[in-house]
Amino acid sequence: MRVEPITIVIAEAGLELIPEEIANNPVILAHAKKRGKKANEMLLDISLHYKAMKNLRNWFKRGRPDIIHTSMLIALSSILNRTGLLNLFIHTINDLIIHVDPKARVPRNYNRFVGLMEQLLIEKKVPPNAQKPLMWIEERKLHDFVKQRRFTSIILLHERGTFIKPKALGELIASKMVNGEKTCVIIGGFQHGDFEQSTLSLTKDRFAIYSQPLETWTVVSTVIHSIENSEVLNEILWR
Repeated sequence: MRVEPITIVIAEAGLELIPEEIANNPVILAHAKKRGKKANEMLLDISLHYKAMKNLRNWFKRGRPDIIHTSMLIALSSILNRTGLLNLFIHTINDLIIHVDPKARVPRNYNRFVGLMEQLLIEKKVPPNAQKPLMWIEERKLHDFVKQRRFTSIILLHERGTFIKPKALGELIASKMVNGEKTCVIIGGFQHGDFEQSTLSLTKDRFAIYSQPLETWTVVSTVIHSIENSEVLNEILWR
């Protein structure tokens, strides 16, 4: 039996280099000097650059590379990924699609992760000279990416979606995978606010797995765990 892998997209992620409009801010320049780097070669980080970010559009959704770090560690180390049943993509708030090889191993150390993401955003792939990079960037809107992939089912995890227990969601997704459906699950990669209307318009299948907002990595972990423990995939994953 061939099982179709699930695609998880962490969407509108707060992962970007320092934007030009704040590159000369004293807070940014001081941090750049400390690191010995150019301002526009550093990741935007709200914990370090909060005072400089306040005039940026949607500043409250930006500058959270730590969200992606934790979420990638969880996803790539999962049993679902190890068995070849997970495709992970990161869509950034600036409409970049980061392709992640399932065999990629994200540094556990956060500072090393920051350096890796800075290299990726500058060079567009890592390792920079590799013919088969572990991560690479495509400039594409999420709508166009989804259309290009021709998914038969798109599920958006949203705090105001229809409530569904994680177990039921796992069974739903696993059933689609076993039936050969190309299924995409979209999870927000930002700390506050809502998805852009262009993202919300991608599907009417919006589900909430809890009565209150959850951190991105909690949603990623819960979704993957629910699929791994579904009765539908039980024999395949645990044989």
